[in-house]
Amino acid sequence: MRRGNIIKLVALVLLVVAAVALSIKPLMDPEKGILLGLDLRGGVHLVLQAEPNEDGTPITNDDIDKAKAIIEKRVNDLGVSEPIVQSDYDKKRIVIDLAGVTDPDKAVDILKTTAKLTFRDPQGNIVLEGDDLKDAKGGQGQASGYVVNLSFSSEGAKKFGELTTQLIGQKLGVYLDEDLLTNPTVNTPILNGQAEITGYATLEEAANDAVLMRSGSLPVSMSIAEKRQVGASLGVDSLNKSIYAGAYGVIFIFLFMLIFYRVPGAVANFSLFVYALIVLWIFWMFRVVLTLPGIAGFILSVGMAVDFNIIIYERVKEEIRAGKSLRAGVESGFSRAFITVIDAHVTTLIAAITLFYFGTGAIQGFALTLGIGIIVTLFTGITFTRQVLRWVVGANQKMNTTWFGVRRDA
Repeated sequence: MRRGNIIKLVALVLLVVAAVALSIKPLMDPEKGILLGLDLRGGVHLVLQAEPNEDGTPITNDDIDKAKAIIEKRVNDLGVSEPIVQSDYDKKRIVIDLAGVTDPDKAVDILKTTAKLTFRDPQGNIVLEGDDLKDAKGGQGQASGYVVNLSFSSEGAKKFGELTTQLIGQKLGVYLDEDLLTNPTVNTPILNGQAEITGYATLEEAANDAVLMRSGSLPVSMSIAEKRQVGASLGVDSLNKSIYAGAYGVIFIFLFMLIFYRVPGAVANFSLFVYALIVLWIFWMFRVVLTLPGIAGFILSVGMAVDFNIIIYERVKEEIRAGKSLRAGVESGFSRAFITVIDAHVTTLIAAITLFYFGTGAIQGFALTLGIGIIVTLFTGITFTRQVLRWVVGANQKMNTTWFGVRRDA
């Protein structure tokens, strides 16, 4: 029994060390690793102002909501990580934060374009409205180059079929408001509602046109009230300071647990590595965007993980002082402290859920990382830490109680 527990402990340590070593590169990869927010990665901060309607009708909150929904769709179609889009009803504005944007001017043009889509014949007459368009996607052409693939609704497919039959060999202009977006030539009648616009030099160019075609038109015209570039250097400096602060905090926590709880403290420190590894991989898997408030939430959840262990270990020490063996003390300590730690963590989890639901931007980032940390804390504390302590006690059942922070004469 003793030898088997020792083998299990050694194998577990080696497994965790290997997992940590193999996780560093994928998690820290600048492109495919954990996503960084605007405050850490840099990007652009935009404020779009709704312009008064030409007919004098007031701009309503409903107009702002519709514009926000369309802009959010355009941002998501651009593939930008952590798009934060917020409404300001009082000033009739939409506030946008885009992390990692390399060409902010192009992004601004796409986001603020009113983009009423029409199809026009060579004489400039509107022959088809954008409402008949179901979808538009950029992609690789069958022969060469890049294309935009169009899909029309059932009614739109019928109209488009009649239109392309009449315009064989002629140009069919695609307009956004009065601006010509593309002017392809109709080569054959398209009767199935699936069209292809060729002639794009890059996939990005085709994808941007597709975004504008399918995202619909804004209910109001938007102008740029503010455009501010956020430098990555500021974010890197803040990230480094946060990492240093977190590292110092973890060192103090490790020392505290070792001094006051001895062997259980070492187990708790070991469990923190597993806890951190699980949390970071969850961030990576679900593409959680890490911001400075998010880092604060993560560090706070580390403190709660330690608090979980302290409550348990104090109960274990009480059981050992009462005369129970180490094995019985561990089992009884976990069982008796279970309800206490569950109550404490569930109430904090409720607070995190509330902040996430009612908050915006940075508050949501803080709440999300805190909530994930709490759930992982409960999992590692109830399962992993408890099992490791069982193996430790099983490896040496006659271990002196001082190794559990309890003196012989206590």
